[in-house]
Amino acid sequence: MRRREFLAALAGTGLAAASQAQTPPAKPRRGRVKQALMRFNFGRDPKLSFDDMCREAARIGYVGFDLIGPQDWPTLEKHGLVCTMAPAIGVTIRDGLIRPELHEAIERAFHSEIDQCAAHGVPNIITVGGERHGIGYEEGKDKAAALLNRVKAHAEEKGITICIEVVNSKYTDPEVGRADAIFDHLAWGVDLCKRVNSPRVKILFDIYHVQIMDGDVCANIRDNFQWIAHFHAAGVPGRHELDDTQELNYRFVAKTIADLGFAGYIAHEWRPTPGRDVIENLQRVFEIMNV
Repeated sequence: MRRREFLAALAGTGLAAASQAQTPPAKPRRGRVKQALMRFNFGRDPKLSFDDMCREAARIGYVGFDLIGPQDWPTLEKHGLVCTMAPAIGVTIRDGLIRPELHEAIERAFHSEIDQCAAHGVPNIITVGGERHGIGYEEGKDKAAALLNRVKAHAEEKGITICIEVVNSKYTDPEVGRADAIFDHLAWGVDLCKRVNSPRVKILFDIYHVQIMDGDVCANIRDNFQWIAHFHAAGVPGRHELDDTQELNYRFVAKTIADLGFAGYIAHEWRPTPGRDVIENLQRVFEIMNV
């Protein structure tokens, strides 16, 4: 190669390298599943502020956060994120939809939260059946249906979906289970939704809990898809991040959901394993479900 040609080639290489260095990194490819996070995906004692959490979430490709209160909705909006599921108001893990003595207070709370969510573009509200404390499954279903029938018209008018979460009652440790919960098998919630018969009263299908109580996760998703509005994801066993130490093939689960044309959100509800890098966890989990 002549000296002039060599210098020209070298200059071209330098220009290409400079051009590459100045090109901003491409945004992550978002697949067919809209993934969201929760604060505790960042650890029990997070080092990041919520503003920093949102920045990292948006950078990786997540679209929002579940269970964020109204005071932090502006921070989500700042980063182009949404609150994908509003926290429960008026109910607790112990006292939920099946407690008739609380129905008036719960109904007021529902109406107020529906209006607030509609005004701020928050699509879903989480709720729970509550603990049984001697109430039978059929009796509890009747009581929950009575309350939901009183609020469904308002939810329909405002376009807000009330999502009843299925949980497991196998484990008594509140970190991994919900002892005495009435909605501990998918069939209970499906029948409840059929009774209420509203497009705005549906199931929050927690994949972790369903795997523990009913199994056949993908078959249950397919068979009951019309009653499902939202998903939570965590590894089984342990409720840790999704990886090859878990018994569920979450990539297959994500493909199953995507193939059904699901337009809602899958929010991650796992607790990170101590000692792991939080941001690497978030990136790895995102890619597993980014189908």
